[in-house]
Amino acid sequence: MKIERIHHVAYRCIDAKTTVEWYRKHLNMEFVLAIAEDKVPSTHAPDPYMHLFMDAGNGNILAFFELPNSPAMGRDENTPDWVQHIAFKVDSVATLEATKARLQAEGIEVIGVTDHTIFKSIYFFDPNGHRVELAADVGTPEMYQKLDECKWQMLEEWSQTKRAPKHAAWMHDKEFNAAH
Repeated sequence: MKIERIHHVAYRCIDAKTTVEWYRKHLNMEFVLAIAEDKVPSTHAPDPYMHLFMDAGNGNILAFFELPNSPAMGRDENTPDWVQHIAFKVDSVATLEATKARLQAEGIEVIGVTDHTIFKSIYFFDPNGHRVELAADVGTPEMYQKLDECKWQMLEEWSQTKRAPKHAAWMHDKEFNAAH
């Protein structure tokens, strides 16, 4: 078996309508499908829900569930806010910067532009508290090759030591970034 692509990624939302409107307004995603049931199809549990699907481009779908009978949404208290997020690719750094300005003008707090050497990103939260990243690729073929060549060594070293391997430290090294 080979995975063809992600069919959809699903998150919980506080309010389905607010979520659809926010993603349409701020990320230009179209609302493509809504499914609502009184029972969960896979488990048959009685739990009414609204399941909505947003077009994230190129066949990628971002989905949400509103669950009015479940306890209020929360976060895993043991996982930092920056860890769980969804990242969307944009076409250029110019688009990234323009989107940052537009989001800030709408009162949305934005972190970045953060330089990751092979891409630049901005980060912000949707109305449900989910962290969203927009990323614009800026790496060279040589950079990607260098990262590809050390990935297995890095994984093995991490597996043994649980300390950050330094094979790709150049990605966030200010001196490297200033020279390139």
